[in-house]
Amino acid sequence: MRLILLVDMDYFFVACEELRRPDIKGKPAVVGSDPRPTGGRGVVMTANYPARKFGLRSGMPLSLAYRIKKDTIYMPEDFEYYEQVSRKVMDLIKKYADRFEQVSIDEAFADVSVRAKSYEDALALAARLKKEMKEELGLPCSIGVSTNKLVAKMASEDAKPNGIKLVKEADAKEFLSGKRVGDLYGVGKKMGKVLEGFGYKTIGDLAKANPVVLVERFKSYGAELHNSANGIDESEVQENWEVKSIGRERTFARDTSDREEVARLFGGMSKEVGEELGKQGLAFKVVTIKLRYADFEEVLKSRSLTHRSVDPEEISRVAIQLFDRYAERGEELRKIGVRVSNLVKYRGQKSMKEYAAGG
Repeated sequence: MRLILLVDMDYFFVACEELRRPDIKGKPAVVGSDPRPTGGRGVVMTANYPARKFGLRSGMPLSLAYRIKKDTIYMPEDFEYYEQVSRKVMDLIKKYADRFEQVSIDEAFADVSVRAKSYEDALALAARLKKEMKEELGLPCSIGVSTNKLVAKMASEDAKPNGIKLVKEADAKEFLSGKRVGDLYGVGKKMGKVLEGFGYKTIGDLAKANPVVLVERFKSYGAELHNSANGIDESEVQENWEVKSIGRERTFARDTSDREEVARLFGGMSKEVGEELGKQGLAFKVVTIKLRYADFEEVLKSRSLTHRSVDPEEISRVAIQLFDRYAERGEELRKIGVRVSNLVKYRGQKSMKEYAAGG
């Protein structure tokens, strides 16, 4: 029997801030620029649970968050710091994993099938991990436990805040059935609305659907949807012991379409990303930019290099080239970001110049 944990750090960015600012614990707090001097530029990155009680949530415009709860504590994002804390979190989870897969800065799967022979073993392991996370790092987390990645992920959502949820294989279908179809792991809001338009309001509706009809409508994805709705997921925890990507994002004080301002910001962020690459001894191959327009529409565009690089100037150059090619002319931007991925450690004594030259 496979046994898999999904460890999800609770309100991670704000929890990181609480480590260096214990005075904010228990108070409504969000990571996001203070809306008072800027007029509410940007969005809430993360809200802690006291803030969520008032309706504040990730992705909400800061201007709206301020109208809802004026005395909320606002803190600017510090991704370099969050990545440092994340590395400690992932190192701790790895100690408990037979196989480990990091899926985001604050979330990872751990296959514990070798060291845990029963549901009771897996629950005990999750409890020990959770206890050590709190005692050693001072961070809360929620853990889902099940026999596959999909159900473990869904269980972790039910475990919030700061809990553990076990869903046995025999109970998976019933556990999923009453949830909204858009909450199914991997579906998302946009596809959820599409499915609702076809009459599939709950995951249970999707589970009972004719799989032939789903394949006719959604091709191979239809079969995947039907399996997922029935709690079936054969995907393995993919061994991944390294950071997947490094990036930075910035929100403009005012919406802008000024290319020079955009280029300056890309240059500054690229320098920060380059410094982080150097600290971790990593070289990259893929550069991705994020463009968020005034209407909150987001665009992601990437380019894969023919070589690996460690050069922050190359990050900036590619980012600006992607912007020039794909940005909507004249459309004002609220926020931009740049991220590098397909990362590898430097090998042996190979020099940084060799990587930049195409090694």
